[in-house]
Amino acid sequence: MLDVSMSNPALLSFQQVLKKCFQSLESNQNEWNSILAECTSLVTSLGNSAEQLRALSTVEISNTPLSTFPDLQERLQFKLIQAVDLVLGKLNEKMSALKLVRDSISKQVWSAFQLYEQYSDSLDLATCTQRSATAPSISDMLEWLQDAERYYRQQFLRRKSLLQSMRPNDLSLLESVPKRWEALYSTSKDESISETLFKVSFFVESQ
Repeated sequence: MLDVSMSNPALLSFQQVLKKCFQSLESNQNEWNSILAECTSLVTSLGNSAEQLRALSTVEISNTPLSTFPDLQERLQFKLIQAVDLVLGKLNEKMSALKLVRDSISKQVWSAFQLYEQYSDSLDLATCTQRSATAPSISDMLEWLQDAERYYRQQFLRRKSLLQSMRPNDLSLLESVPKRWEALYSTSKDESISETLFKVSFFVESQ
C-alpha cells in the first residue's frame, strides 16, 4: 500500500485523515467511558434516594420514639428530595460532557466522509477495497467509523431521553433508573469499537 499511496497524493492525504479519526475515536472512547462510569455512580445514588423516600413515606414517625423530634419526617423528606434534585443536576452536567464527546466523534467522521467525496475521482473502487498486512481497506475503515458514530449518537439520545423522563415526585420511575440506565449499555458494541481500534493500530502507528 505504501507504493500505491506514494503515487496517489489523494490516497496519502486521506490515509492521514483516517489515522487522525481513529486516534480521536480512541481518545473519545476513553473519555466517554470515564464519564459514563461517573454517571452510573450518580444513577445508583438516585435510585437509593428514591428507595429511601418510599421507605420514609410508609413510616409514621409520630408513632415512633423519634416523635420527640419536631417535623422530623418532613425534614427528612425535604433533605432526600434535595438530594434527588442535586443528582439530577449533576447528571445533566454529565450529559453535556457526553454531548461534547458525541459531537467530536460525529465531526471527525463527517469530515472524513466529506473529504472522501472530495477525493472520489482519485479513490476508485480498487483503491478503496485494497487491503494489506498492516492496513485495512478504506471502505472497511469508513464503515467502522460510521458504525462507531452511529453507536455514540444513539447512546446519547437514549440516555438523554431516559433522564428527561425523570420526575422527582415519581418514585417508581426513579427507582427503576439504575436498571434502565444499565440496560442501555451495549457491551458487544463497545467491544466491537475496541476491536476496530486494534485492527487499525498498525495502520495508525505507521508513518
